[in-house]
Amino acid sequence: MMAEPILIAKDQEEIYLLPRMANRHGLIAGATGTGKSVTLRVMAENFSKLGVPVFMADVKGDLAGICMAGSENPKITERAQRFGLTGFSFKSFPVLFWDVFGEQGHPLRTTISEIGPLLLSRILNLNDTQGGVLTLVFKVADDRGWLLLDLKDLRTMLQYVADNARSLMTEYGNVSAASVGAIQRRLLELDQQGGEKFFGEPALNLEDMMQTDESGHGYINILAADKLMQSPKLYATFLLWMLAELYENLPEVGDLDQPKMVFFFDEAHLLFDDAPEALMQKVEQVVRLIRSKGVGVYFVSQNPLDIPDVVLGQLGNRVQHALRAFTPRDQKAVRAAATTFRQNPAVDVEAAITELGVGEALVSMLDEKGTPGIVRRALIAPPHSRLGAITPTERAAALQSSLISGHYERQVDRESAYEVLRERAQQAPPPPPSGSRTKVQPDVGSEVMDVAGDVLGAFAKSAARSIGTSLGRQVIRGVLGSLFGGRR
Repeated sequence: MMAEPILIAKDQEEIYLLPRMANRHGLIAGATGTGKSVTLRVMAENFSKLGVPVFMADVKGDLAGICMAGSENPKITERAQRFGLTGFSFKSFPVLFWDVFGEQGHPLRTTISEIGPLLLSRILNLNDTQGGVLTLVFKVADDRGWLLLDLKDLRTMLQYVADNARSLMTEYGNVSAASVGAIQRRLLELDQQGGEKFFGEPALNLEDMMQTDESGHGYINILAADKLMQSPKLYATFLLWMLAELYENLPEVGDLDQPKMVFFFDEAHLLFDDAPEALMQKVEQVVRLIRSKGVGVYFVSQNPLDIPDVVLGQLGNRVQHALRAFTPRDQKAVRAAATTFRQNPAVDVEAAITELGVGEALVSMLDEKGTPGIVRRALIAPPHSRLGAITPTERAAALQSSLISGHYERQVDRESAYEVLRERAQQAPPPPPSGSRTKVQPDVGSEVMDVAGDVLGAFAKSAARSIGTSLGRQVIRGVLGSLFGGRR
């Protein structure tokens, strides 16, 4: 049975998003205050009604109201009447709240091993030499079967590699002490920004996000991102990790009647700002290939120029809200945005982009053959849920009644690199009696672990995966390791 099309907007006629084309990705663009959040909300509600789980970040705190039914609003009522929506009613939608910091949602974590050295290098803003050292550290840990789950594991491994640089040099190459020191300082900065909560166990099981309720509605997963946005690289890298994990874990399904999941990437420009070429290639690869896994990706940004051409060309379904044209750069952006649409003789796209009112947009959706429709100036459909934020009491009630309540809140701290190296240090032979003439090499490992113990404390760890083989234990890296330069 073919899924019903999703009503997105209307000019003289309704404009629909075809569910079987929803995995061809899309773009929602427009200046602040022009209605992007409402468009995102309308799409999320309709995907949920189809039974499609949704993930999106709540950057401004105004999307949480999806879990509550809307109330009488003259603008919403008038919009429903203009659309001819008989029997329009307000309703709530099933929501799972997530928060990296565990304050406004279920704690959301990954492991150091699964994030991989390339993306971690970007979070830490490392140069090529420092990134090479970090990759070497991951390799040494993998070869020894030592899990890298949280920040203290990585710190300890860095110190281990630095202390054993001479013996490791033949197999792994030179290790720069200055690079190790620079990485350690960056890790300390990340720790102060809440990194110890981002890396740990239990790690996110993506299947927990891909749920439906008793009515068959897909859950809308909302990441509280207002605080996370204070660390924009961490925010962007985390969302990219989630996207890549979906690609890694879902089977190939081709084109379905409707997507298995829809992923909205808000503030998308943060993903591409100052991104190295190697990372850009991997982003393009993930976006291109994840379609075959039944996942639709919708980038949300203030300006379509924020999205590289190689990615922008893959975004078939587009909603363009108003852009400002106060400066020469703004005017260039308007002209560039106008050229990305299939032209409509009845619409002066370049002029319309600066004239659009709030809730109005230029819309182009893929038809049943996958061809972009001509651009149309239209009103966005009205949402059914509450516009705006929810109260702390309402959020607490939603978390308490959540189907995964209490699971991610219970932190786990299992044996990993930190514990292995600490145990090795404790088993080192004791120093000789006082007055002995025997020359004893200093127990660097013990000193390192003592310092690490003083500085680090106990942090929560996340689920990294390990496997036993006849050759010994190896760390299994997630997609950010396999696609982004690690080992599988």
